[in-house]
Amino acid sequence: MKPRVLVARELPEAAMDLLAQHAELDTHRGEIPLPKQELLKRLRNKQALVCQLTQTVDKEVLTGAETLRVVANVAAGYDNVDVATATARGIAVTNTPGVLDDTTADFIWTLLLGVARRLVEADRLARSGKWRGWDLMQLLGADVHGKTLGIFGLGRIGQRVAERARGFAMRVLYHNRKPLEKEEEKRFGVEWAEKDKLLTDSDFIVVQTPLTPATKHLISTDEFQRMKKSAYLINAARGPVVDEAALADALEAGEIAGAALDVYEEEPKIHPKLLSLPNVLLAPHIASASVETRTRMAVMAVENAVAVLKGENPPNLINPEVLDRKKG
Repeated sequence: MKPRVLVARELPEAAMDLLAQHAELDTHRGEIPLPKQELLKRLRNKQALVCQLTQTVDKEVLTGAETLRVVANVAAGYDNVDVATATARGIAVTNTPGVLDDTTADFIWTLLLGVARRLVEADRLARSGKWRGWDLMQLLGADVHGKTLGIFGLGRIGQRVAERARGFAMRVLYHNRKPLEKEEEKRFGVEWAEKDKLLTDSDFIVVQTPLTPATKHLISTDEFQRMKKSAYLINAARGPVVDEAALADALEAGEIAGAALDVYEEEPKIHPKLLSLPNVLLAPHIASASVETRTRMAVMAVENAVAVLKGENPPNLINPEVLDRKKG
């Protein structure tokens, strides 16, 4: 008998076909994540859960899923999964790192350029029927070339963002808990900076840190007050890394020039003040949303799940401690 797998939200066809070769599938086809009680009910007698970052897999869910062996998250991040509880119960947790790095970096630059050059406002004007032709002072934005880019979190995606800055002849500052080796800094054309220096010197600030207790509201009121009034903030990491209410206040008060967001503190909710401000560009969490990348992410998640079901080590295991438990 094939193992049973709950697919908490339908995946691209290539991934569904691959998974169906190895397992009996129970697929949720709705657009809204499964409510907790429904998730618990459908996880009965399931050996694997393939889920997306919108599906919360907490202690109650993991404790109630007595036969579960693996949670395969279709995302690079995994803050939606209680990894500690999963590990304690011997449940493998996997993610899909690396595959979305370039696509996400491309979109970060889409956000950066779009907000700097007021592209959304321009599009609205062009469609409105109110455009009266070329005007020297119309919709003046900010140059990007030759400016200073600051990156919080120079991981894989942050590094791809830095590489693209070379084409704009930008100075690139970054802040990590630990600086890179000098050879790595030279490779990516970056300089390590203290948090305060990055805030005060940068014309564009990209937030690309994972969400942890230490990074929640990494950017809040104090940080906005340190930034240049001409600076822009771009966040395509995780919503709670930026204090959304503080950002709205800073934009409204003119403490910074603008912001571009792809993620939010309480998705799909967006702070109501942000919805009315013209100097913020809002996207619906689509940084990795190309056909190629989303398909590769889903297939990678399925490959992780299948490996566990076959008794093999999955390629992208978050909690390798579960392997030690099984050996013991």
